[in-house]
Amino acid sequence: MMDVEILIPISFFIVTAFIVKVISDNKIRHRLIEKGEIDEKIKYLFADKIQPKNLSSLKWGLVLTGIGLALFIGQLFHYAISEEMTIGGMFMFAGLGFIIYYIITKRMANETPSEVEQDKNK
Repeated sequence: MMDVEILIPISFFIVTAFIVKVISDNKIRHRLIEKGEIDEKIKYLFADKIQPKNLSSLKWGLVLTGIGLALFIGQLFHYAISEEMTIGGMFMFAGLGFIIYYIITKRMANETPSEVEQDKNK
């Protein structure tokens, strides 16, 4: 049987490589846009409208808060709640965080441009 401890550095390396790739891809895209070396049809993708990509920190904040809440409840009532129920609660609260994020982004996408301008002027 394989030791579980070896998975930690492997997963850390994979996550770090993925983050570096995403950051470098974004820098390259923005440089191409600034130099005007892309087609005009593509520029609308990087306009100043509200995009769910801009709200990724909100999404992960909601998910991690939900997981933390489940762990907190599991530790608070550790005599009454089994470990399996705590893990189930983590998945349930993480899913609830994703649902709340979906509702927020759906409402923001349905806002008219005049409502967005009014919010910016406040």
